[in-house]
Amino acid sequence: MSHTRADPVTLLRLGAAAHGRGETEMAARLYAQVLQADPKQADAHNLLGLLARQRGDVPAALRHTARALALRPKEPVFLASHGGALAEAGRLPEAVKLLRQAVAQRPQDAVSLRNLGQALCALGDAPAAVAPLRQAVAATPEAPEPWLALAHALREAGDVLGAIAAAQAAATRGDATLAEQAQFLLAALGQAALPARAPADYVRDLFDQFAPRFEAELTGRLSYQTPQLLATLLHEVGVPGGLAVLDLGCGTGLSGAALAPFAKRLEGLDLSPRMLDQARASGHYAALHEADLAAWLPSRPAGFNLIAAADVLNYLGDLAPAFAGLHAALAPGGWAAFSIETATTPPYELGEAMRFRHHPDHVATLAQAAGFTEVARRGVTLRTKKGAPVAGVLFVLTRP
Repeated sequence: MSHTRADPVTLLRLGAAAHGRGETEMAARLYAQVLQADPKQADAHNLLGLLARQRGDVPAALRHTARALALRPKEPVFLASHGGALAEAGRLPEAVKLLRQAVAQRPQDAVSLRNLGQALCALGDAPAAVAPLRQAVAATPEAPEPWLALAHALREAGDVLGAIAAAQAAATRGDATLAEQAQFLLAALGQAALPARAPADYVRDLFDQFAPRFEAELTGRLSYQTPQLLATLLHEVGVPGGLAVLDLGCGTGLSGAALAPFAKRLEGLDLSPRMLDQARASGHYAALHEADLAAWLPSRPAGFNLIAAADVLNYLGDLAPAFAGLHAALAPGGWAAFSIETATTPPYELGEAMRFRHHPDHVATLAQAAGFTEVARRGVTLRTKKGAPVAGVLFVLTRP
């Protein structure tokens, strides 16, 4: 059915209805028709921006929400939309400024309050994030998202009891995915059973949000050096070049440059599509795969001569399935190289930072049971956290 003769208001209404039904292609076409008829229709730009965010197209979301705000610069809905898009793009100070303006006009807007709190938390100002997140909870007390965001902010701010209470509230609000994430946080705070791994949705969302500022944050504020340390150890034990290499948990491709000297062909695997978008732009990889490592590795039997995992196993507690997958995907004579954060007691711990720490001797025992021979083990500082060094161990194993 054609709507080309309809007026812009009718087209906008039809587009919003299609959008609400999840018919995103139809909604996009109708919004585009609105702008053909009236290029200054701010609502159409804003709705196209929201649609782009839902699709993960952050540049388009920024472009359309910025245009809407330029047309109506004091509109709180447009301040909130562009602020949310800026936050997703990692432009956090700009996002905070606009979101503060939005909530000043609409103090009961729970979504903007939550976005503001999460942006402040991402900037490292968890104490400032608590107030807007408490307001978001008060505005929508039955919604799990504000409770979970508040729990994370309180944890970052050092209020463990408050974080526990908020996480418990999130866990009882009826959303299974968020309840699993709340239980994971409770486990990190010592209030639930130790899980076998971090929830995949939590890891994906964490790194999707982190992707725009990942490299600057790690190499700058956190002094991250694990890929280079692993590459140095691989050189020292005599791993040659010209190999089929897998960068496990490749992220934005930061480790691709360190692994390139060993690779005839370099592939990357990650859970986060936004991380993979940046890895693709790096030009290091012949192929990239969006998948969970435990499920994907067995699908490539003997497919690689070297598999490296820099700061990946921190999101797994029980490493036995990962080692089985690594062994399956390595060709005989191949190498596996990875980092762990160091636990003081075996087998593993889950810290308040929601990352697993593993005892090196337990890791070595699991690796041997999976059929590996240990080639090298080295204690290192992986990065810093709040100015303090994070202790870790690098392993190089071989499949005989």
